[in-house]
Amino acid sequence: MKTDTKGSQVLEKLNGTSKPETLMEWVQKMRPQLEKALPKHISPDRILRIVMTTLRTNPKLGSCDKMSFIAAVMQSAQLGLEPNTPLGEAYIIPYNSKKGMMAQFQIGYKGIITLCQNTGQYRSIYAHEVFKNDKFFYQLGLHKDLVHVPADEPEGEPIYFYAVYHLLNGGYDFAVWSKRKVENHRDKYSKSADYDSSSWKTSPIPMSLKTVLKAALNYAPKSIELTRQLSMDETVKKEIATDMSEVPAEEFDITPLKEEPEINKQTGEVTNDITEKEKEEIERAVDKKTAEEYISK
Repeated sequence: MKTDTKGSQVLEKLNGTSKPETLMEWVQKMRPQLEKALPKHISPDRILRIVMTTLRTNPKLGSCDKMSFIAAVMQSAQLGLEPNTPLGEAYIIPYNSKKGMMAQFQIGYKGIITLCQNTGQYRSIYAHEVFKNDKFFYQLGLHKDLVHVPADEPEGEPIYFYAVYHLLNGGYDFAVWSKRKVENHRDKYSKSADYDSSSWKTSPIPMSLKTVLKAALNYAPKSIELTRQLSMDETVKKEIATDMSEVPAEEFDITPLKEEPEINKQTGEVTNDITEKEKEEIERAVDKKTAEEYISK
């Protein structure tokens, strides 16, 4: 399958006389390699469940470069984060490029919180948005302090975003960014912010929370393992390994998609406006042959 092949063309090929392998079948064919690359506590069956879930929630991923998609799934699995679910921990998002459709792995702000909690160093860690009618006050200097009393009915758009962490040893810190500071950071560092498929367009508040959370963690103690895990964020890779953080990220130019994927702003779930018939065709393609056999194990 060419990387620029669209979802409808994939379905046509699957129903044609040549009957090329589906992405699901291709994943199954790679089962021995996946088993070697996966941590002991993660089974290949879980990989297949993740593949089915991500393809169903965002069929455009079926048109992505095969290895970029598998690498994104592997990163998600190794981190223990479920992609493209209402949990909002991680996402696999298709982006168009001069090299064809690529699948990019992104860690959500809730995923960053999960990874930090898994280290056993944090007593609590969280991030919130602030609206103009909230009671909000903070100060830096020798005696840092932050007070936030949310209004019962928020008014307008958020004006601040902040993140706080408390360590088990008693240490703590926080970061507060204005909406304008977040936007300036977005415009400077995000290659995809201008495109409708970007998370900055579909989920601006979660992305803002993620930005300020990462800023707060700049001053937090981080293990080598956590640092490697966070380095996987917003990367496209085309190899698999026992440690996906060691696989170099691919450089590619993002271009607009003709049909943009959508992410529910409240649940974080990736959705597409497709017909019931298309859904049925996609499910038949994904479930073809032995997928159900593996999942039932």
